[in-house]
Amino acid sequence: MNRRSFLKGSGAICAMGFLPPVNFSINCSSQITIAEVASAVEREPLKSSFGFKGGYLSELWQIASCLKSDSGYHSIGLGTQSVLWSDARIFAAHSEPEGNQLMYTLTRRALQMIKGETFSSPIEMIENIYPELYDIGKKITGNPNLRKTFALNALVSIDNALWLLYAKGNGITTFDQLIPDMYKPTFSEKHERIAAIPLISYNTTPAQLKETVDAGYFFLKIKIGQQGTQSEMLQKDMARLTEIHNILKYSQTSHTENRKLSYYIDANGRYESKETLLRLLDHAQKIGAFGQIAIIEEPFPEEMDWDVSDIPVRLAADETAHTDHDTLQRIQLGYRAIALKPIAKTLSMTMKIAKAATDNNIPCFCADLTVNPVLVEWNKNVAARLKPFPGIGNLGLLESNGSQNYKNWNKMQSYLPASDEPWVKVDAGLHQTKTKYFETGGGIFDELPHYENLFKQN
Repeated sequence: MNRRSFLKGSGAICAMGFLPPVNFSINCSSQITIAEVASAVEREPLKSSFGFKGGYLSELWQIASCLKSDSGYHSIGLGTQSVLWSDARIFAAHSEPEGNQLMYTLTRRALQMIKGETFSSPIEMIENIYPELYDIGKKITGNPNLRKTFALNALVSIDNALWLLYAKGNGITTFDQLIPDMYKPTFSEKHERIAAIPLISYNTTPAQLKETVDAGYFFLKIKIGQQGTQSEMLQKDMARLTEIHNILKYSQTSHTENRKLSYYIDANGRYESKETLLRLLDHAQKIGAFGQIAIIEEPFPEEMDWDVSDIPVRLAADETAHTDHDTLQRIQLGYRAIALKPIAKTLSMTMKIAKAATDNNIPCFCADLTVNPVLVEWNKNVAARLKPFPGIGNLGLLESNGSQNYKNWNKMQSYLPASDEPWVKVDAGLHQTKTKYFETGGGIFDELPHYENLFKQN
Protein backbone atom coordinates (compact mmCIF):
# COMPACT_ATOMS: atom_id res chain seq x y z
CA MET A 1 0.00 0.00 0.00
CA ASN A 2 1.40 3.41 -0.98
CA ARG A 3 0.65 6.34 1.27
CA ARG A 4 1.51 10.02 1.13
CA SER A 5 0.93 12.47 3.97
CA PHE A 6 1.67 16.17 4.01
CA LEU A 7 0.98 19.20 6.20
CA LYS A 8 -0.44 22.32 4.61
CA GLY A 9 -0.66 25.48 6.68
CA SER A 10 -0.97 25.68 10.45
CA GLY A 11 -4.49 24.27 10.57
CA ALA A 12 -4.69 21.76 7.72
CA ILE A 13 -3.52 18.16 7.67
CA CYS A 14 -3.86 16.14 4.45
CA ALA A 15 -3.50 12.46 3.66
CA MET A 16 -3.76 10.21 0.63
CA GLY A 17 -4.39 6.48 0.77
CA PHE A 18 -4.55 3.48 -1.54
CA LEU A 19 -6.13 0.02 -1.26
CA PRO A 20 -6.81 -2.69 -3.81
CA PRO A 21 -10.47 -2.65 -4.91
CA VAL A 22 -13.12 -4.81 -3.28
CA ASN A 23 -15.83 -6.05 -5.62
CA PHE A 24 -19.51 -5.78 -4.71
CA SER A 25 -22.61 -5.74 -6.89
CA ILE A 26 -24.31 -2.49 -7.84
CA ASN A 27 -27.80 -2.37 -9.28
CA CYS A 28 -27.81 1.16 -10.72
CA SER A 29 -26.77 2.07 -14.27
CA SER A 30 -24.61 5.14 -13.56
CA GLN A 31 -21.39 3.88 -11.99
CA ILE A 32 -18.59 6.06 -10.67
CA THR A 33 -15.07 4.91 -9.89
CA ILE A 34 -13.12 6.75 -7.17
CA ALA A 35 -9.65 7.32 -8.59
CA GLU A 36 -8.11 9.59 -5.93
CA VAL A 37 -8.84 10.50 -2.31
CA ALA A 38 -7.53 13.15 0.06
CA SER A 39 -8.47 14.76 3.36
CA ALA A 40 -7.74 17.90 5.33
CA VAL A 41 -8.40 19.27 8.82
CA GLU A 42 -9.11 22.73 10.17
CA ARG A 43 -9.19 23.15 13.94
CA GLU A 44 -11.82 25.71 14.83
CA PRO A 45 -11.71 27.20 18.36
CA LEU A 46 -14.87 27.85 20.35
CA LYS A 47 -15.68 31.15 22.04
CA SER A 48 -15.57 29.49 25.45
CA SER A 49 -15.73 26.02 26.94
CA PHE A 50 -18.83 24.28 25.62
CA GLY A 51 -20.33 21.91 28.19
CA PHE A 52 -22.57 18.86 27.81
CA LYS A 53 -22.54 15.20 28.90
CA GLY A 54 -20.66 16.43 31.93
CA GLY A 55 -17.66 17.39 29.77
CA TYR A 56 -16.36 20.48 28.00
CA LEU A 57 -15.08 21.20 24.49
CA SER A 58 -12.64 23.93 23.50
CA GLU A 59 -12.47 23.32 19.74
CA LEU A 60 -14.07 21.27 16.96
CA TRP A 61 -12.18 19.73 14.05
CA GLN A 62 -13.61 20.42 10.60
CA ILE A 63 -12.80 17.61 8.18
CA ALA A 64 -12.76 17.98 4.40
CA SER A 65 -12.68 14.85 2.24
CA CYS A 66 -11.93 15.16 -1.47
CA LEU A 67 -12.87 12.43 -3.95
CA LYS A 68 -11.88 12.41 -7.62
CA SER A 69 -13.53 10.13 -10.15
CA ASP A 70 -11.76 8.37 -13.00
CA SER A 71 -13.70 10.71 -15.29
CA GLY A 72 -11.81 13.67 -13.84
CA TYR A 73 -14.48 15.46 -11.80
CA HIS A 74 -14.17 15.78 -8.04
CA SER A 75 -16.16 16.65 -4.93
CA ILE A 76 -15.37 17.94 -1.46
CA GLY A 77 -17.49 16.84 1.49
CA LEU A 78 -17.31 18.32 4.98
CA GLY A 79 -17.72 16.89 8.46
CA THR A 80 -17.51 18.25 11.99
CA GLN A 81 -16.06 15.85 14.56
CA SER A 82 -17.49 15.62 18.07
CA VAL A 83 -15.84 12.91 20.12
CA LEU A 84 -17.67 14.02 23.28
CA TRP A 85 -21.05 13.64 21.57
CA SER A 86 -20.29 10.42 19.74
CA ASP A 87 -18.57 8.56 22.60
CA ALA A 88 -18.05 10.37 25.91
CA ARG A 89 -15.90 7.50 27.20
CA ILE A 90 -13.35 8.03 24.44
CA PHE A 91 -13.39 11.76 25.16
CA ALA A 92 -12.78 11.16 28.89
CA ALA A 93 -9.95 8.68 28.28
CA HIS A 94 -7.86 11.02 26.12
CA SER A 95 -6.90 14.64 25.78
CA GLU A 96 -9.16 16.60 23.46
CA PRO A 97 -6.63 16.62 20.54
CA GLU A 98 -5.89 12.92 21.03
CA GLY A 99 -9.58 12.02 20.82
CA ASN A 100 -9.98 14.09 17.66
CA GLN A 101 -6.92 12.46 16.13
CA LEU A 102 -8.39 9.00 16.78
CA MET A 103 -11.56 9.87 14.90
CA TYR A 104 -9.64 11.51 12.07
CA THR A 105 -7.49 8.37 11.77
CA LEU A 106 -10.71 6.44 11.22
CA THR A 107 -11.76 8.90 8.50
CA ARG A 108 -8.46 8.44 6.69
CA ARG A 109 -8.80 4.67 6.98
CA ALA A 110 -12.26 4.88 5.38
CA LEU A 111 -10.82 6.90 2.50
CA GLN A 112 -8.27 4.15 1.93
CA MET A 113 -11.09 1.61 1.86
CA ILE A 114 -13.03 3.36 -0.93
CA LYS A 115 -10.01 4.28 -3.09
CA GLY A 116 -10.39 2.41 -6.37
CA GLU A 117 -13.99 1.36 -5.69
CA THR A 118 -16.88 1.76 -8.11
CA PHE A 119 -20.30 2.82 -6.81
CA SER A 120 -23.70 3.88 -8.08
CA SER A 121 -25.29 4.52 -4.67
CA PRO A 122 -23.72 6.42 -1.75
CA ILE A 123 -26.00 4.50 0.61
CA GLU A 124 -24.72 1.18 -0.70
CA MET A 125 -21.10 2.33 -0.42
CA ILE A 126 -21.56 3.33 3.22
CA GLU A 127 -23.38 0.07 3.95
CA ASN A 128 -20.47 -1.89 2.50
CA ILE A 129 -17.65 -0.22 4.42
CA TYR A 130 -19.33 0.64 7.73
CA PRO A 131 -19.17 -2.77 9.50
CA GLU A 132 -15.45 -3.18 8.82
CA LEU A 133 -14.75 0.44 9.69
CA TYR A 134 -16.59 0.09 12.99
CA ASP A 135 -14.42 -2.90 13.88
CA ILE A 136 -11.31 -0.90 12.96
CA GLY A 137 -12.57 1.88 15.22
CA LYS A 138 -12.72 -0.53 18.14
CA LYS A 139 -9.08 -1.44 17.55
CA ILE A 140 -7.90 2.14 17.03
CA THR A 141 -9.56 3.35 20.24
CA GLY A 142 -8.85 0.19 22.23
CA ASN A 143 -12.52 0.09 23.17
CA PRO A 144 -14.48 -3.06 22.23
CA ASN A 145 -17.69 -1.25 23.24
CA LEU A 146 -17.14 1.73 20.97
CA ARG A 147 -20.40 3.52 20.23
CA LYS A 148 -21.56 3.20 16.63
CA THR A 149 -21.92 6.96 16.32
CA PHE A 150 -18.12 7.35 16.63
CA ALA A 151 -17.63 5.53 13.32
CA LEU A 152 -20.60 7.27 11.71
CA ASN A 153 -19.30 10.70 12.74
CA ALA A 154 -15.96 9.79 11.15
CA LEU A 155 -17.77 9.02 7.86
CA VAL A 156 -19.75 12.25 7.43
CA SER A 157 -17.28 14.13 5.23
CA ILE A 158 -16.80 11.06 3.02
CA ASP A 159 -20.54 10.44 2.77
CA ASN A 160 -21.18 14.05 1.73
CA ALA A 161 -18.41 13.82 -0.86
CA LEU A 162 -19.96 10.60 -2.20
CA TRP A 163 -23.36 12.28 -2.58
CA LEU A 164 -21.82 15.28 -4.37
CA LEU A 165 -19.77 13.04 -6.67
CA TYR A 166 -22.94 11.04 -7.34
CA ALA A 167 -24.77 14.30 -8.16
CA LYS A 168 -22.08 15.36 -10.64
CA GLY A 169 -22.02 11.94 -12.25
CA ASN A 170 -25.79 11.96 -12.73
CA GLY A 171 -26.43 15.62 -13.60
CA ILE A 172 -28.26 16.28 -10.32
CA THR A 173 -28.62 19.90 -9.18
CA THR A 174 -31.32 19.79 -6.48
CA PHE A 175 -31.69 17.97 -3.19
CA ASP A 176 -35.03 16.47 -4.27
CA GLN A 177 -33.33 14.79 -7.23
CA LEU A 178 -30.74 13.41 -4.83
CA ILE A 179 -33.30 11.48 -2.77
CA PRO A 180 -33.74 7.85 -3.88
CA ASP A 181 -37.32 6.92 -4.80
CA MET A 182 -37.89 4.68 -1.78
CA TYR A 183 -37.15 7.60 0.56
CA LYS A 184 -39.15 10.29 -1.26
CA PRO A 185 -42.33 9.77 0.84
CA THR A 186 -40.22 10.34 3.99
CA PHE A 187 -38.88 13.65 2.67
CA SER A 188 -41.98 14.88 0.83
CA GLU A 189 -42.60 18.26 2.51
CA LYS A 190 -41.35 21.64 1.36
CA HIS A 191 -41.52 23.91 4.40
CA GLU A 192 -41.12 27.56 3.49
CA ARG A 193 -40.41 28.33 7.15
CA ILE A 194 -38.18 26.37 9.51
CA ALA A 195 -38.09 27.04 13.24
CA ALA A 196 -34.52 27.70 14.38
CA ILE A 197 -33.56 26.03 17.66
CA PRO A 198 -30.84 27.81 19.67
CA LEU A 199 -28.82 26.06 22.36
CA ILE A 200 -29.07 27.05 26.02
CA SER A 201 -25.89 25.53 27.44
CA TYR A 202 -24.67 25.30 31.03
CA ASN A 203 -22.90 28.64 30.54
CA THR A 204 -25.69 30.65 28.89
CA THR A 205 -26.30 33.68 31.08
CA PRO A 206 -29.73 35.14 31.94
CA ALA A 207 -28.92 38.15 29.78
CA GLN A 208 -28.02 35.94 26.82
CA LEU A 209 -31.17 33.88 27.33
CA LYS A 210 -33.37 36.97 27.34
CA GLU A 211 -31.60 38.30 24.25
CA THR A 212 -32.26 35.00 22.46
CA VAL A 213 -35.98 35.07 23.23
CA ASP A 214 -36.27 38.75 22.39
CA ALA A 215 -34.85 37.88 18.95
CA GLY A 216 -37.90 35.67 18.33
CA TYR A 217 -36.63 32.18 19.11
CA PHE A 218 -39.40 30.07 20.63
CA PHE A 219 -38.17 26.44 20.63
CA LEU A 220 -35.19 26.29 23.00
CA LYS A 221 -32.75 23.42 23.50
CA ILE A 222 -31.71 23.30 27.15
CA LYS A 223 -28.70 21.24 28.19
CA ILE A 224 -29.01 19.37 31.49
CA GLY A 225 -27.09 16.42 32.96
CA GLN A 226 -24.43 18.49 34.65
CA GLN A 227 -21.25 17.25 36.31
CA GLY A 228 -21.27 15.42 39.63
CA THR A 229 -23.01 12.49 41.28
CA GLN A 230 -26.60 11.72 40.38
CA SER A 231 -27.81 13.67 43.39
CA GLU A 232 -25.54 16.63 42.61
CA MET A 233 -26.56 16.56 38.96
CA LEU A 234 -30.26 16.56 39.82
CA GLN A 235 -29.92 19.50 42.18
CA LYS A 236 -27.99 21.50 39.58
CA ASP A 237 -30.48 20.62 36.84
CA MET A 238 -33.49 21.56 38.96
CA ALA A 239 -31.88 24.86 39.87
CA ARG A 240 -31.02 25.51 36.22
CA LEU A 241 -34.54 24.72 35.02
CA THR A 242 -35.96 27.02 37.69
CA GLU A 243 -33.62 29.84 36.66
CA ILE A 244 -34.53 29.47 32.97
CA HIS A 245 -38.28 29.14 33.53
CA ASN A 246 -38.41 32.15 35.83
CA ILE A 247 -37.02 34.21 32.95
CA LEU A 248 -39.21 32.71 30.22
CA LYS A 249 -42.54 31.75 31.81
CA TYR A 250 -44.38 34.88 30.72
CA SER A 251 -42.99 34.92 27.16
CA GLN A 252 -45.41 34.07 24.37
CA THR A 253 -45.25 33.08 20.71
CA SER A 254 -47.74 32.63 17.88
CA HIS A 255 -45.95 29.51 16.61
CA THR A 256 -46.97 26.97 19.26
CA GLU A 257 -50.42 25.58 20.03
CA ASN A 258 -50.33 26.74 23.66
CA ARG A 259 -48.69 30.06 22.67
CA LYS A 260 -45.90 29.40 25.17
CA LEU A 261 -42.22 28.81 24.45
CA SER A 262 -41.27 25.16 23.94
CA TYR A 263 -38.51 23.54 25.98
CA TYR A 264 -36.41 20.88 24.28
CA ILE A 265 -34.41 19.35 27.14
CA ASP A 266 -31.28 17.37 26.30
CA ALA A 267 -29.92 15.13 29.07
CA ASN A 268 -27.28 13.35 26.95
CA GLY A 269 -27.77 10.03 28.74
CA ARG A 270 -26.78 11.33 32.17
CA TYR A 271 -29.84 10.12 34.13
CA GLU A 272 -29.16 6.65 35.51
CA SER A 273 -32.67 5.86 36.73
CA LYS A 274 -36.26 6.63 35.88
CA GLU A 275 -36.76 7.79 39.44
CA THR A 276 -34.22 10.57 39.03
CA LEU A 277 -35.86 11.77 35.81
CA LEU A 278 -39.32 11.64 37.39
CA ARG A 279 -38.03 13.78 40.25
CA LEU A 280 -36.93 16.36 37.69
CA LEU A 281 -40.37 16.23 36.07
CA ASP A 282 -42.04 16.60 39.48
CA HIS A 283 -39.93 19.70 39.99
CA ALA A 284 -40.99 20.98 36.55
CA GLN A 285 -44.63 20.53 37.63
CA LYS A 286 -44.04 22.48 40.84
CA ILE A 287 -42.49 25.47 39.08
CA GLY A 288 -45.04 25.46 36.22
CA ALA A 289 -42.61 24.40 33.49
CA PHE A 290 -43.96 20.92 32.77
CA GLY A 291 -46.50 21.99 30.15
CA GLN A 292 -43.80 23.66 28.10
CA ILE A 293 -41.57 20.58 27.81
CA ALA A 294 -41.96 19.45 24.19
CA ILE A 295 -39.12 16.89 24.22
CA ILE A 296 -36.65 15.30 26.58
CA GLU A 297 -33.82 13.88 24.52
CA GLU A 298 -31.72 10.87 25.56
CA PRO A 299 -32.29 10.96 29.33
CA PHE A 300 -30.81 7.49 30.00
CA PRO A 301 -27.51 5.74 29.26
CA GLU A 302 -27.66 3.67 26.09
CA GLU A 303 -27.16 0.32 27.82
CA MET A 304 -30.31 0.85 29.92
CA ASP A 305 -32.90 -0.54 27.52
CA TRP A 306 -35.94 0.30 29.61
CA ASP A 307 -39.51 0.63 28.46
CA VAL A 308 -40.13 4.37 28.70
CA SER A 309 -43.77 4.45 27.64
CA ASP A 310 -44.71 5.37 31.23
CA ILE A 311 -42.68 8.62 31.17
CA PRO A 312 -45.28 11.43 30.89
CA VAL A 313 -43.40 13.50 28.28
CA ARG A 314 -42.24 12.83 24.71
CA LEU A 315 -38.80 11.20 24.86
CA ALA A 316 -36.55 11.52 21.82
CA ALA A 317 -33.72 9.22 20.76
CA ASP A 318 -30.58 10.80 19.33
CA GLU A 319 -27.22 9.04 19.83
CA THR A 320 -28.90 5.71 20.62
CA ALA A 321 -30.70 5.74 17.27
CA HIS A 322 -27.39 4.97 15.57
CA THR A 323 -28.98 3.07 12.69
CA ASP A 324 -32.43 2.25 11.33
CA HIS A 325 -32.35 -1.02 13.30
CA ASP A 326 -31.52 0.82 16.54
CA THR A 327 -34.24 3.35 15.75
CA LEU A 328 -36.88 0.63 15.57
CA GLN A 329 -35.68 -0.75 18.91
CA ARG A 330 -36.01 2.70 20.51
CA ILE A 331 -39.53 3.08 19.11
CA GLN A 332 -40.48 -0.30 20.58
CA LEU A 333 -39.19 0.93 23.96
CA GLY A 334 -41.58 3.88 23.85
CA TYR A 335 -39.48 6.72 22.42
CA ARG A 336 -41.84 9.07 20.56
CA ALA A 337 -39.45 11.26 18.55
CA ILE A 338 -36.17 10.87 16.68
CA ALA A 339 -33.48 13.53 16.45
CA LEU A 340 -31.94 13.26 12.99
CA LYS A 341 -28.31 14.17 12.46
CA PRO A 342 -27.29 13.83 8.82
CA ILE A 343 -24.39 16.08 9.80
CA ALA A 344 -23.24 13.57 12.44
CA LYS A 345 -24.39 10.11 11.29
CA THR A 346 -24.18 10.61 7.49
CA LEU A 347 -27.00 11.49 5.14
CA SER A 348 -27.02 7.86 3.96
CA MET A 349 -27.80 6.47 7.41
CA THR A 350 -30.17 9.35 8.20
CA MET A 351 -32.38 8.51 5.23
CA LYS A 352 -32.79 4.98 6.59
CA ILE A 353 -33.38 6.21 10.15
CA ALA A 354 -35.97 8.77 9.05
CA LYS A 355 -37.84 6.19 6.96
CA ALA A 356 -37.94 3.75 9.87
CA ALA A 357 -39.37 6.47 12.11
CA THR A 358 -41.92 7.97 9.74
CA ASP A 359 -43.13 4.54 8.65
CA ASN A 360 -44.09 4.10 12.31
CA ASN A 361 -45.66 7.58 12.63
CA ILE A 362 -42.84 8.84 14.84
CA PRO A 363 -42.00 12.52 14.23
CA CYS A 364 -38.46 13.60 13.42
CA PHE A 365 -36.53 16.84 13.63
CA CYS A 366 -32.96 17.88 12.84
CA ALA A 367 -30.51 18.46 15.68
CA ASP A 368 -27.09 20.08 15.45
CA LEU A 369 -23.57 18.95 16.29
CA THR A 370 -22.31 22.55 16.38
CA VAL A 371 -21.37 22.13 12.74
CA ASN A 372 -19.95 24.60 10.23
CA PRO A 373 -22.22 26.78 8.04
CA VAL A 374 -21.99 24.48 5.00
CA LEU A 375 -23.20 21.51 7.02
CA VAL A 376 -26.04 23.60 8.47
CA GLU A 377 -27.43 23.77 4.94
CA TRP A 378 -27.23 19.99 4.55
CA ASN A 379 -29.18 19.68 7.80
CA LYS A 380 -31.64 22.34 6.67
CA ASN A 381 -32.39 20.49 3.45
CA VAL A 382 -33.51 17.50 5.50
CA ALA A 383 -35.45 19.62 8.03
CA ALA A 384 -37.32 21.38 5.21
CA ARG A 385 -38.70 18.06 3.94
CA LEU A 386 -39.79 16.30 7.14
CA LYS A 387 -43.37 16.02 8.33
CA PRO A 388 -44.31 18.89 10.71
CA PHE A 389 -43.39 18.33 14.34
CA PRO A 390 -46.40 18.11 16.71
CA GLY A 391 -47.39 21.33 18.45
CA ILE A 392 -45.74 23.89 16.17
CA GLY A 393 -47.96 24.01 13.11
CA ASN A 394 -46.68 23.63 9.56
CA LEU A 395 -43.03 24.31 10.27
CA GLY A 396 -39.78 22.45 9.91
CA LEU A 397 -37.57 22.19 12.98
CA LEU A 398 -33.81 22.73 12.93
CA GLU A 399 -31.23 23.19 15.66
CA SER A 400 -28.18 25.28 14.81
CA ASN A 401 -25.88 26.70 17.45
CA GLY A 402 -22.63 27.35 15.59
CA SER A 403 -23.07 31.11 15.69
CA GLN A 404 -23.34 30.91 19.48
CA ASN A 405 -20.21 28.82 19.94
CA TYR A 406 -17.55 29.27 17.24
CA LYS A 407 -14.99 32.00 17.77
CA ASN A 408 -14.63 32.55 14.01
CA TRP A 409 -18.23 31.90 12.92
CA ASN A 410 -18.48 34.96 10.67
CA LYS A 411 -15.30 33.96 8.87
CA MET A 412 -16.53 30.38 8.54
CA GLN A 413 -19.81 31.64 7.13
CA SER A 414 -17.91 33.49 4.40
CA TYR A 415 -16.76 30.08 3.12
CA LEU A 416 -20.39 29.37 2.15
CA PRO A 417 -20.99 30.80 -1.36
CA ALA A 418 -24.68 31.34 -0.57
CA SER A 419 -23.93 33.14 2.71
CA ASP A 420 -25.85 36.27 1.67
CA GLU A 421 -29.02 34.39 0.73
CA PRO A 422 -32.06 35.01 2.97
CA TRP A 423 -32.42 31.36 4.09
CA VAL A 424 -29.03 31.46 5.83
CA LYS A 425 -30.14 34.06 8.34
CA VAL A 426 -32.66 33.67 11.13
CA ASP A 427 -35.53 36.17 11.11
CA ALA A 428 -37.70 36.24 14.25
CA GLY A 429 -36.76 32.65 15.08
CA LEU A 430 -37.34 31.30 11.57
CA HIS A 431 -35.37 30.40 8.46
CA GLN A 432 -37.24 31.49 5.32
CA THR A 433 -36.90 28.83 2.61
CA LYS A 434 -38.68 29.91 -0.55
CA THR A 435 -38.59 28.66 -4.15
CA LYS A 436 -34.95 29.53 -4.81
CA TYR A 437 -33.86 27.50 -1.81
CA PHE A 438 -35.45 24.34 -3.17
CA GLU A 439 -34.16 25.06 -6.68
CA THR A 440 -30.55 25.30 -5.48
CA GLY A 441 -30.40 22.98 -2.47
CA GLY A 442 -29.50 26.01 -0.39
CA GLY A 443 -26.10 26.17 -2.07
CA ILE A 444 -24.80 22.71 -1.11
CA PHE A 445 -23.96 21.95 -4.75
CA ASP A 446 -21.85 25.10 -5.14
CA GLU A 447 -18.06 24.91 -5.33
CA LEU A 448 -16.28 25.75 -2.08
CA PRO A 449 -13.16 27.83 -2.88
CA HIS A 450 -11.90 27.93 0.71
CA TYR A 451 -11.96 24.16 1.04
CA GLU A 452 -10.63 23.68 -2.51
CA ASN A 453 -7.57 25.65 -1.44
CA LEU A 454 -6.84 23.16 1.34
CA PHE A 455 -5.91 20.63 -1.34
CA LYS A 456 -3.68 22.90 -3.40
CA GLN A 457 0.03 22.39 -2.69
CA ASN A 458 2.47 25.27 -2.62
